[in-house]
Amino acid sequence: MSLRLGSILAFALMVAGIIWMFAQRVLFARSVAGIAVQVAALSLMVWARVTFGQRSFHAAADPTSGGLVQTGPYAYIRHPIYAAATYFVWAGAIDHHTPTAIAGAALVTIGAFGRMLAEEHLLVAKYPAYAAYRQRTRRILPFVL
Repeated sequence: MSLRLGSILAFALMVAGIIWMFAQRVLFARSVAGIAVQVAALSLMVWARVTFGQRSFHAAADPTSGGLVQTGPYAYIRHPIYAAATYFVWAGAIDHHTPTAIAGAALVTIGAFGRMLAEEHLLVAKYPAYAAYRQRTRRILPFVL
């Protein structure tokens, strides 16, 4: 399977997990702590998107032109948008604490990691500086993971 096809399937898994959680009414947190995490996750996503600039979104992992972004949240984590999606769904899943919620968040997480891995392979090929960037930043949790 090609990296692009794998990325599309991983994206579909993320979307399916989010739709599943929404349909089961377990996507949005109810507690103050869960809501705070979700607001922070949305803020991270907006910050990352603004930092990323005018570049377009691709359903398949397809590095955009314009250089490697290493500022804003990208200075700390390589995939802040996927991190934000993961934080958001897990805040809802932990808050609801049901098998349905956990399963939905797990689908989103598996899909996000599939996307990250595909993108990283393609980014190394397009931007040689990505190898050094990857050594000094973490995927989704600053200084940890």
